[in-house]
Amino acid sequence: MPTFKYIARGADGKRVDGTLIAADRRAALQMLQQAGHTPLSIDQIAEKVSTASVKKRFKFESGLRHKTQMGARDTLLFTREMADLLSSGMTLGRALHTLAQRKDESVQSQIVKRLRDEVVQGSSLSDALRIYPDTFQPLYISMVRAGEASGALADSLAGLCSHYERVQEARSKVITAMIYPAIVLGVGMISLIGLMVFIIPRFASIFDELGGTLPLPTRILMAMSNGMIHYGWLMLILLAAGGITLRRWMLTPAGKLWWNEKQLKLPIVRKITTANAFAHFARTLETLIRNGVPILKALVIVQETVGNEVIAKEIAAARDRVTDGSSVSGPLAAGKVFPPLLTDMLAVGEETGDLPGALKHIARRYDAELDQSIKVLTTVLEPVLILGVAVIVGFVAISMLTAVFDLTSGLGV
Repeated sequence: MPTFKYIARGADGKRVDGTLIAADRRAALQMLQQAGHTPLSIDQIAEKVSTASVKKRFKFESGLRHKTQMGARDTLLFTREMADLLSSGMTLGRALHTLAQRKDESVQSQIVKRLRDEVVQGSSLSDALRIYPDTFQPLYISMVRAGEASGALADSLAGLCSHYERVQEARSKVITAMIYPAIVLGVGMISLIGLMVFIIPRFASIFDELGGTLPLPTRILMAMSNGMIHYGWLMLILLAAGGITLRRWMLTPAGKLWWNEKQLKLPIVRKITTANAFAHFARTLETLIRNGVPILKALVIVQETVGNEVIAKEIAAARDRVTDGSSVSGPLAAGKVFPPLLTDMLAVGEETGDLPGALKHIARRYDAELDQSIKVLTTVLEPVLILGVAVIVGFVAISMLTAVFDLTSGLGV
């Protein structure tokens, strides 16, 4: 479609200029009017065919079709800005046009411009969001659709902001807790490689000059050092290939299910996984129900976003046993995944008619359990890693010193 350059006057009387894509001049005028602008002039831009423009267009289109998506922070920022603009009284088209006026070529700007064009041409925002499924998940689209149906789109977007802020906070807690153990493990591995590649070979040349039989631990250490020096590149290739293969397999349904099952069996990891999943389940279900999404549709969305295949299967089984208006706690309690505490609190919320309130308390309860489990993990993991690094370095030192003592004692030194 052709591109038009326009000059218009906004509702505040200020001059607004820019470009837009439309089927024809009349459609471009209509888009400007729906955005709340008074057109002053509008001209079609002649297309210039050049290598640079072709490359740019190809890059944009290929990204649009394959990997055009916003990150979590950009999505949250977009949602917060839209909620603020709509709360201030702006129309949806004008709010999107305001965000699209930014002079940059970022992915976020491209997405916002496309959403604006779809909305001013008559599409609903929820339908326009479906163009970017990698950015806007079913939860997001369902919340927007519920807000459109109730006439409270700004409130729905504000609720989405609160939801995603809590999700990011829970995720950041886990990541932050793993930083120090990762540093300890990384420093230990670098130290070990340095010893095996640079230090031990120097001792090996000294031992060869002295002659004699080396102790078994020293011979094992020398063999490991020699193998790392001569075949280190092969080890790196095998490790990289194995890591890539494992990661690809983990992205398959069978791999995800296997990994999620293992997560639910490891002692401390199990508590972190379940606490995070149950808090996300309660928080997402509360957000959807509070905004008027039907319970069956809400359970479908929760199943897709809970992040654990085992728990997702249990939600699917419970959903099959649920009919509109019936209890949710009973079908969830029938399985073996959801704990009695969670289902009992759900049952109380259903009896009192305040299911969103009960879900909010459940989310708080498991958020607190997540914090406690993370503290326990870091408390246990740090000394274990330090002890492991100390044992490895100690083995290297003892192997070297034992050989030195044996050879020097034979020389009468």
